[in-house]
Amino acid sequence: MNNLFKNKKVVIMGLGLLGGGVGAVKFFVKKGAKVLVTDLRKTADLKESLNKIKRLPVKLVLGKHKKGDFKKCDLIIKNPAVPSNSPYLEIARKNNIPIKTDIDIFFDLCKVPIIGVTGTKGKSTVATLIYLLLKSKYRGTILAGNIGVSPLEILSKLTKKSKVVLELSSFELENLKKSPKIAVITNIFPDHLNRYKSFRDYIKAKEPIFKYQKKKDILILNYNNPYTRKFALSAPSKVYFFKDSNISAALLVAKIFKISKKNSKKVLSNFKGIPNRQELIAVKKGVKYINDTTATTPQSTILAINTFKKRFSDSRIILIAGGVDKNLNYKDLAKEIQKKVDCLVLLPGTASNKLKKELKKLTPLRVREFRRKHKANKPLRGLKIYCVNSMEKAVLIAAKMARKGDIALFSPGATSFNLFKNEFDRGKKFCQALKIL
Repeated sequence: MNNLFKNKKVVIMGLGLLGGGVGAVKFFVKKGAKVLVTDLRKTADLKESLNKIKRLPVKLVLGKHKKGDFKKCDLIIKNPAVPSNSPYLEIARKNNIPIKTDIDIFFDLCKVPIIGVTGTKGKSTVATLIYLLLKSKYRGTILAGNIGVSPLEILSKLTKKSKVVLELSSFELENLKKSPKIAVITNIFPDHLNRYKSFRDYIKAKEPIFKYQKKKDILILNYNNPYTRKFALSAPSKVYFFKDSNISAALLVAKIFKISKKNSKKVLSNFKGIPNRQELIAVKKGVKYINDTTATTPQSTILAINTFKKRFSDSRIILIAGGVDKNLNYKDLAKEIQKKVDCLVLLPGTASNKLKKELKKLTPLRVREFRRKHKANKPLRGLKIYCVNSMEKAVLIAAKMARKGDIALFSPGATSFNLFKNEFDRGKKFCQALKIL
C-alpha cells in the first residue's frame, strides 16, 4: 500500500469546508503522490481548510477548474458534493482517468470490518451510538465518514482488532462498488431533489450500502419506514429489522458484536446526544433554546416539532426556520406549523417562500377542517409570522415572543448556503446569537 500512489498525479476535486478534502490531501501527500487541489471556491472561503494544508507540498487552483488538470493525471478524488455529471469529470472519463472518492479508496484498502450507517435523518446519532457501544468492548473502534473526518486519515491507525463505523451520505454512496459488512439504514424521506432527478434516484443512491454485500453480511432496516422496508426484497444479505427509534438500531449492532447489556446500559445512560441535532443550548428566563440546524428537510423539522410537542405538551413552540430549497414539498410542514407552532420566524430563502405560500393556502376554514379531521382540540388561533434577514434578528424576535416554559426551536427544514457556509456554521451562528441576548 505504501507504494501504491507514489509519484502518481492525484487531483483532489473540491477541498471543501468540512474536513474530508483535507484528509484526502494529507493521505495522498503522505503516500508520496503529486497532489493538485482544485476548488471553485476562492481562497477566502476556504481559509480554514487551507490553513490545515499550508505546509504540505501541493499545487492549488482555486476559484475555478482548469480543463487540462482533468486530462493529464493518474487519479481524480472528487468531493462527494461534486455532481457526477460535472463537465470536468466528463473530460476525465474521455481521457480514461479513474474517478474515486475518499470513501472508495478506503473501502479498497480497509482490511477490518466496516459498519456503514446511512439514512435521511438520524444517521449521525446512530453512527455515534454504535461507535460508543462497540468501543466499550473493542478499544480500537473508530468513527469516520460524513462527520467531517475522512476515513483515509484513520487507515494508519487500524489494527487487526479494529472496527470502523462510517456515517455515509447518499453523495458518498452513489458510486460505491463495495458494501460494508454491516449496513444500517435509519429511514428514507425526500431529500436532495435539487441534485437527483427524482425521489427514486435519491433512493437508488442509497442502495450501494447493501447492494454488494455477501450472504453472511447483515442489513439492518427501519421496519416503520416503507422505503427502507422495501430494501429487504433486493438485499443479498441477512436482513434484521428495528422499530421505533435510533437506539433500537444501535442496540441491534451491539447485540451482533456481543456487547453486554451492562455495557450497553452504561453507554446509553451517559449519551447526551450529538451537537446540532435537537440539542438544548440554553435556558434563558425559563425558555428552552434548541439547536436543530441539521434539520435540512421539511420532514426533519416535522419530527422536531412533534418530538418537543410530545415531551413538553403544555409548552408553546416558537419556531425559527427557512433557508434554501432542495426542490422539496413544504405542504405537510405548513400543516404541522399551523397546528402546533405559535410563532414562526423565517430566515430568507426559496424554501421560506415555498413555506409561506403553503401557509397562505391554509385559510381559517381549511385549518378548522384539518383540525376536525385530526381530532385537534385546540381553539383556532392565528399564527404569528415574522420574516428576518439575519440569525441575530431571528433569535431576538424568538426571545421577544417567548415566555417562561416555551420552546424556542431552531429547526430550519432547508439548506443554509445563502447566509452561511454550511449547516454547522448556521448552528454556530445560532449559538453565538443566543450568547448576546
